[in-house]
Amino acid sequence: MINDPIADMLTRIRNAVRIERRFVDVPLSHLRIGVADVLKREGYIWDYSEVEAEPAKMLRIELKYGPNGEKIIQSVRRVSKPGRRVYAKCAELKPILNGMGISIVSTSKGVVSDREARHQKLGGEVLAEVS
Repeated sequence: MINDPIADMLTRIRNAVRIERRFVDVPLSHLRIGVADVLKREGYIWDYSEVEAEPAKMLRIELKYGPNGEKIIQSVRRVSKPGRRVYAKCAELKPILNGMGISIVSTSKGVVSDREARHQKLGGEVLAEVS
């Protein structure tokens, strides 16, 4: 039983990047698909797809590396945790590393990056920071 599925997903991505794997598999859920979609739109991963596996479907995330093998994802940090939820209004969403990183925000319109949330004037739960 996983208590925090987003933290589990981010830890799997962090560990796979650390050992330079081409892809990582995580259990499938709508929230995880939303997070993977934000990472794809922002250019941190190549793609993601659903994979048939036993006992349940998995989400395969294809990790992205630079032309010389440099890591695109330098750090991944969980912000809002089950014991301490972190919410932010549109004006409180500040750029990460002067725009070089992103925050992943769960809003009423779905999971979006901090840039998209500011553009749409949306606030919500800050799930993670990626740089």
